[in-house]
Amino acid sequence: MTIRSVLKMGDPKLFKVSEALDSIDAETLAPLLQDMWDTMVAENGAGLAAPQIGVMQRVVIFGYESNPRYPEAPPVPQTVLINPLITPIGDVLEDGWEGCLSIPGMRGVVPRYRDIVYQGYDQHGNEISREASGFHARVVQHECDHLDGILYPLRIVDMRQFGYLDTLSEQSVIKLQPCDDEP
Repeated sequence: MTIRSVLKMGDPKLFKVSEALDSIDAETLAPLLQDMWDTMVAENGAGLAAPQIGVMQRVVIFGYESNPRYPEAPPVPQTVLINPLITPIGDVLEDGWEGCLSIPGMRGVVPRYRDIVYQGYDQHGNEISREASGFHARVVQHECDHLDGILYPLRIVDMRQFGYLDTLSEQSVIKLQPCDDEP
């Protein structure tokens, strides 16, 4: 369909809480979801939230079989998740490098729950309930944060671990590894 422009940090829409969908109609959602997939793939993202393209609904997509930006990351199942709910499994947090299509060229270390259960609905109204850990869990948490108006820099604990990717790489501060980025 259409590759949409991704809103950048500073746009007030990115800091708003999105509206839940009262009903789920696959035919009505199809154009939005296709635009989201097309945009995510064009940007080599691992996921995308509807607010990132200016649609203030609680809809996220994520997943890939392989991704050139995350060559060592295991596959994440391609998923449409509507009206998501995330429940941590345990209290273990892991630090990991993240970036965002709405904050291009930057990365930061963000603590996230290592293990979660995520629930919601697919585009057909079918219930989804999955356990996820590691990078998969990080991607889901990152994308769902967008639905609550939270961008990853708001979760960074040590701002010395935040900067432009090319500068961080040049200084060998980070190892280029899977990051919940520009999901």
